[in-house]
Amino acid sequence: MSAAKDAPPPLPEPLGIAVADSHTHLDMQGTTVEEALTKAASVGVTTVVQVGCDVKGSQWAAETAAAYDSVWAAVALHPNEAPRIVLGDPDGWSRQGARTPGGASALDDALGEIDRLAALPHVKGVGETGLDYFRTGVEGMAAQERSFRAHIEIAKRHDKALVIHDREAHADVLRILREEGAPERTVFHCYSGDAEMAELCAESGYFMSFAGNLTFKNAQPLRDALAVAPLELVLVETDAPFLTPAPYRGRPNAPYLIPITVRAMAAVKGLHEDALAAAVAENTARAFDY
Repeated sequence: MSAAKDAPPPLPEPLGIAVADSHTHLDMQGTTVEEALTKAASVGVTTVVQVGCDVKGSQWAAETAAAYDSVWAAVALHPNEAPRIVLGDPDGWSRQGARTPGGASALDDALGEIDRLAALPHVKGVGETGLDYFRTGVEGMAAQERSFRAHIEIAKRHDKALVIHDREAHADVLRILREEGAPERTVFHCYSGDAEMAELCAESGYFMSFAGNLTFKNAQPLRDALAVAPLELVLVETDAPFLTPAPYRGRPNAPYLIPITVRAMAAVKGLHEDALAAAVAENTARAFDY
């Protein structure tokens, strides 16, 4: 990769109305938390939700949210993490490296720690949880589903938002939410469904959070979904360091790039960027109850 491809994109024009990044991974970005938050605030991104994907990451998210006024936390075992705990991870694909199978008891232990963290006041969400059929094969589906159902229960018991990771598993995610009964506040992070699914989500009152991939050339189905999504259910996120918006796709993403996605969303909705930003700011505070 060339130096230019590694370089952080330039600061966008600041937003006139401050917004929140509803889903970011500060622990995976190549800066300090202070640098990331200062840079974000300079362009009108004054709040971030730091999301955990495993036990260590969730502990870090909770600690970071407790230390910084502009950070809230969500804690969970990512859908790809549950099968790694149960079945092992011989290839060491995750950040922890190679792992031996722990079985159901190891998953119970990990879920117990997520439950403990979910009770903390700076933790406003349980997630990202859900189903991911892209990376986990058939052998991992049972562990994913068991973990997802447990996270739904934890979110409801602690009255926290449920943050959903749904990759190539739309029908099963919606089915399990129906079977378990979704928490009062449910967020589809990095919304990846089409317009028809957006209408189903809207009927259930689920929030839909749009990321930088909305700006990609091939993302017309996402733009169509945003077009039909009710404004009061729309959030914005980076999922940084992933999904950097065009024209910087492939370079490192960070919360300070939210204005690019906000402007793209405003264009899809036919709104002034201030109107879109104001709605998104209010929606995020409502979704995460802060």
